[in-house]
Amino acid sequence: MLSTFSPILIVVIVLAIIFDFLNGIHDSSNIVATMIASRAFNPRVALGITAISHFIAPFLFGVAVATTIGDEIVDAEAISLTVLVAALSSAILWNLLTWAMGIPSSSSHALIGGLMGAVTIGAGIGAIELAGLKKVLIALFTSPIFGLFLGYLFTKIIFFLARGASPKINSFFRRSQMVSAIALSLSHGTNDAQKTMGIITLALVSAGVIPAFEVPIWVITISAGAIALGTAFGGWSLIKTLGGKFYKIRPVHAFSSQLTSAVVILGASVMGGPVSTTQVVSSSIMGVGSADRVKMVRWGVAKDIAVAWVVTIPATAIVAAGIYWILEQVL
Repeated sequence: MLSTFSPILIVVIVLAIIFDFLNGIHDSSNIVATMIASRAFNPRVALGITAISHFIAPFLFGVAVATTIGDEIVDAEAISLTVLVAALSSAILWNLLTWAMGIPSSSSHALIGGLMGAVTIGAGIGAIELAGLKKVLIALFTSPIFGLFLGYLFTKIIFFLARGASPKINSFFRRSQMVSAIALSLSHGTNDAQKTMGIITLALVSAGVIPAFEVPIWVITISAGAIALGTAFGGWSLIKTLGGKFYKIRPVHAFSSQLTSAVVILGASVMGGPVSTTQVVSSSIMGVGSADRVKMVRWGVAKDIAVAWVVTIPATAIVAAGIYWILEQVL
């Protein structure tokens, strides 16, 4: 079977795995930041639990997101593997840049932006499936709104139910994070690993290795493994940003934000909607903090992250278009 894999197809698969690994490093901060900040888990324990959950998740919840990314956004027969090389290279460069700067930007936005830029210049705007693109953009841009609203709502409900409780209830919220943290990890592994699965399967279809879009088990395995490995390494500068710069996170805040994020991400995954874990977790943390006291949230940090979100898609699209142009001149 390996004889059917051209050198450029192998390059695409390797780049996809690298993107997946970096995504794990980049987004591990989203999953473990509140666990660590609330002192519910030792950092290494938190990352270990998260990594295991990430590997298991794609096998439990299907590949609806992979189908959206790989089969509903672009026409596989109209694009070349060079387009995918450019898209992945752009997303990887953006992840490395924001990781180095400690900015929790969106790997999902970076991948979508890179794909749009490379496809537009490499195959023309007609290769983009507008219905699928609309589905992706709706999921990406509405999920943080749900995160903010549900974070606020869940926290208000928790405060109401826990009214009059003694400070010992903090121990309950610390222990309860074992459940909410695993739920969040599973939801993230389900959503984010599938983006890599979608790209690799799209490449296999484009190269004629498989006749139709159906994610092979080996693609699920290596994608799940790569994001789990990246998660195990952790992104410490990003953990610091999410774990402490918004406000001082207590166990109740951590539990509520984890529960909120898990509900939003898993719900989107089941419906095939790719979302940004960074956006959902960040917005849920702000929603939870607002339910306590609006003034306690450091909105300046949220503004900086929001700017990165807005810039990501156009920036990665431009970079991907430039990379594709260079590759066409060289190859």
